[in-house]
Amino acid sequence: MSQNDGMNYAPKGKPNPVVEKGEFKFAAIALDHGHINGMCNGLVEAGAELKWVYDPDPKKVEAFVERFPNVTVASSEEEILKDEEVRLIAAAAIPSKRCELGLRAMDNGKDYFTDKAPFTTLEQLEQAKKKTEETGLKYMVYYSERLHVESAVFASQLIEEGAIGRVIQVTGFGPHRLSAPKRPEWFFQKEYYGGILCDIGSHQIEQFLTFASCKDAEVVQSKVANYHCKEYPELEDYGDATLVGDNGATQYFRVDWLTPDGLRTWGDGRTFILGTEGYIEIRKYIDVARKNERDHLFLVNREGEKYFSLNGQVGFPFFGQLILDCMNRTENAMTQEHAFKAAELCLKAQEKAIKVE
Repeated sequence: MSQNDGMNYAPKGKPNPVVEKGEFKFAAIALDHGHINGMCNGLVEAGAELKWVYDPDPKKVEAFVERFPNVTVASSEEEILKDEEVRLIAAAAIPSKRCELGLRAMDNGKDYFTDKAPFTTLEQLEQAKKKTEETGLKYMVYYSERLHVESAVFASQLIEEGAIGRVIQVTGFGPHRLSAPKRPEWFFQKEYYGGILCDIGSHQIEQFLTFASCKDAEVVQSKVANYHCKEYPELEDYGDATLVGDNGATQYFRVDWLTPDGLRTWGDGRTFILGTEGYIEIRKYIDVARKNERDHLFLVNREGEKYFSLNGQVGFPFFGQLILDCMNRTENAMTQEHAFKAAELCLKAQEKAIKVE
């Protein structure tokens, strides 16, 4: 995994199989975003067998097979969807096309695991809600900035243990490096990517709902702008929002495509979590001008000040939980309600955003 390349973010953890070999088979369809590699890494490490891959672009397939040499290349999407051995479809389609692929997967009896953002319109969200109710199948989402970051996983564990009391405020920063020459054409077209709050803002809202234990929230205010990328008029390179949760917790977050070239990684992602009895700071990908390692967590509470270096220490339990949820029809990895609520709120934040000129 290139440390400078956020679009191909695909962390590798320790293998921790939750099933026997061949017990849970899945397939990858639609390789439009490099997050598909991280999604598949996580599932394989948790014991799933990657049986098939399909994308109409042979170059994307060739690169994928280099990463996962045991996979079989399908001749069509239909070949995968009709395979009764396949339990789950993992996909990273163009954002505006993620819902329609998910509906096809569920129509063929498969659970669906998509990259974020899972939708670009509220209409798509309603279609997916209806389909999950009709079929009882899952429409799960790869909110990687929490699920595939060990320091964020550990923060959730600390909060559950009561280390900082009741969470009352979450502040998140999600800067990304644009790397414009490497991006596909659809990335710069709002019809396809949905807007910055819909896209990378979804990570921040999902984390707020999780860390603050909110079932719902109100978007109080949101803004978007194109400050620096005028050659791409439909791109939003900056966005922020303020939310209030149904339990009184609040959030402010900022996302952007303005990471400078001098930073050693693709984005200085940070999260600050304030509780009634302490606080947590997460430095996810780097400790600027200091350590090159990732996954730093700082905890301050009544017991004192603590620093945790978490790279390679925690693992990524979501993927094993997801596999078992698909097999047992449980909701331990993430509830369907939560996945949809995070998507709904990022769409609403995008919809009501003031455009700063």
